[in-house]
Amino acid sequence: MATKFKVSPITRRRLAVFKANRRARVSLWVFLALFVVSLGAELIANDKPLVMRYDGQWYVPLLVDYPETEFGGFLPTTADYHDPFVQAQIAEHGWALWPPIPFSYQTLDMQMMRPSPAPPDGRHWLGTDDQGRDVTARVIYGFRLSVAFALVLTAGSLVMGVLVGGIQGYFGGRTDLIGQRFTEIWSGLPVLFLLIILASFVQPGFWWLLGIMLLFSWLGLVDVVRAEFLRARNLEYVRAARAMGLPPRLIMWRHVLPNAMVATLTFVPFLFTGAITTLTALDFLGFGLPPGSPSLGELVAQGKNNLHAPWLGITAFVSLSLMLSLLVFIGEGLRDAFDPRHVRHAATPVPAAGSPTSPARSQTDA
Repeated sequence: MATKFKVSPITRRRLAVFKANRRARVSLWVFLALFVVSLGAELIANDKPLVMRYDGQWYVPLLVDYPETEFGGFLPTTADYHDPFVQAQIAEHGWALWPPIPFSYQTLDMQMMRPSPAPPDGRHWLGTDDQGRDVTARVIYGFRLSVAFALVLTAGSLVMGVLVGGIQGYFGGRTDLIGQRFTEIWSGLPVLFLLIILASFVQPGFWWLLGIMLLFSWLGLVDVVRAEFLRARNLEYVRAARAMGLPPRLIMWRHVLPNAMVATLTFVPFLFTGAITTLTALDFLGFGLPPGSPSLGELVAQGKNNLHAPWLGITAFVSLSLMLSLLVFIGEGLRDAFDPRHVRHAATPVPAAGSPTSPARSQTDA
């Protein structure tokens, strides 16, 4: 028989506090909706049809690369579905279902009638950049890439920060002293300059940047986790577990970590925004993702280099400000939800009007 999942009273109060914050609640739903939509970017913006019917046969160019000879061409290379010849063949022998935006983030529109960067029109909703690529498609793919990068970096930073801070705080003494000196020296290194220097030796990529940034991003969590472990290690239930012979790893995992995660989780959304900002800054300076990647920082750089095309800078500003504002509002909601003062106020019932403890009754009696 399936067991019913039970939510503790303190968790219900935290959820109530978060739901009461309308700005945080709406921001969470908007951000989740945007992220879910970006996960299906290939279904929204792609230079290949989603599905085709040609000479009585079904084709799925979105998943399979078909040669041009399959559609009456002469070249054995992958078919270019924007080629007028291929489009004429498909229209004559069948049909094709295109995504709403018939361009991918790296597609060069070779049929443009205006020089690049071109302003927004019915063909390119947000215009094109200086290479003739659709800005709308690059924003969708760039949003997904930025959020995925920040998610992986935040998860890795959370694991490393909790591990190092927990060991320092629980054992204390010499372990804490050595750990503090190491983190002080490590945090004093100029991260941005190191990334720029290393980028001159190694071709930067998604996982390379992630690994380098992970070496430094966990430092912000160590002090928070260490303080919580230092506070909790001398509590009575922890001392009782230690007296019963429970090994330190189980005490840290079962008894100390749940309390330390309360303060740690409130820091996670701001670490998330920091990861997105750092990636954008590196891409803006040209030391981030490889050229051609769907990067919001590269879009900012194009807006700076093409002041006569204001739609590039406006699009980059709106995209980044919207993303970061939503994350900050979500972080504020989580901070209030895990704040004991807000939880206590949410749990305190409001006295009814006319009751002996109501403010109106007290003022009347006075």
